[in-house]
Amino acid sequence: MKILVVAPSWIGDTILAQPLLTLLKRNDPTARIEVLAAGWSAPLLARMTEVDAVIANPFGHGEFNFWARRALGRRLASANYSAAYVLPNSWKSALVPCFAGIPRRIGYQGESRYLLLNERHRLDSLSHPQLMQRYAALAGPLPAILPLPHLSSTMEQQQAARRALDLPLEASPFIFCPGAEFGPAKRWPTQHFAALARLVATSQHPVWLIGSDKDRAVGDEIAAAAQGAALNLCGRSSLEQALDLIATARCVISNDSGLMHVAAALERPLVALYGSSSPAYTPPLSSHAKIMSRNLPCSPCFQRECPLAHFDCMNGITPQQVAATIDATLAS
Repeated sequence: MKILVVAPSWIGDTILAQPLLTLLKRNDPTARIEVLAAGWSAPLLARMTEVDAVIANPFGHGEFNFWARRALGRRLASANYSAAYVLPNSWKSALVPCFAGIPRRIGYQGESRYLLLNERHRLDSLSHPQLMQRYAALAGPLPAILPLPHLSSTMEQQQAARRALDLPLEASPFIFCPGAEFGPAKRWPTQHFAALARLVATSQHPVWLIGSDKDRAVGDEIAAAAQGAALNLCGRSSLEQALDLIATARCVISNDSGLMHVAAALERPLVALYGSSSPAYTPPLSSHAKIMSRNLPCSPCFQRECPLAHFDCMNGITPQQVAATIDATLAS
């Protein structure tokens, strides 16, 4: 069997889709799984043993481009896929498998995709409250224990990343992930990150800030306020290098973001900070993770910015509380 999986657009969602891939391989160990995904996610998917190939999805987030999707689908028709699993719920995301003539096209009903998908699932949010469960249920009834995401990282890859970024090879860093693509309501305040860096950084356990180029300014703010206790690597590393740096972390402190899910899949000690989003929906899937959330009546609000303008859900998580949680995480 040859399977095409249309991947989500976000880093975290891509990792949460890995249990589905694992179940597909369990159902047919000889199946070949190819993933249609944004080019930036190829290094991430390459660290999943279930993925046999990645096909670059040329369409930007939100881009429709009907005729280009039709052309891509027709090019993929010769690949002779047996089934396609369409993970995004949008109408446009189901176009390529349809134009490729894939016999089984599986996904949630989403945006009234009656003609595009021929095996449409209805979402049971009560039975499947987590996004990971919803993806995995497309493969059939869920097992009693779901497989967790797992990304590989070798010692050679970790050392290569450090050499490329001129970082000390022997350090055991605290890694802070201060970004969150969705919006500022998911981000712990920069002054809190800086204060935490001053509390935990040592010569053997430095603080490194990891994120995309969009997080560079936030990283600069934290590094300046930390007064030398934090090194800003946001925007300096590729996603692959970020993965290999996180794989060596003494502990990762992260907002609810894609890199949080990377840390969980690498099984690193992790403190995950939640404010506007819900740990019931997209928790870090790791026994090494501890979740910090104030569980206020106004959260989760799922807004990009605090609608009440006080941001108590994140402001009220103090650096001292996070430092204590780090100690508890490392002791467990």
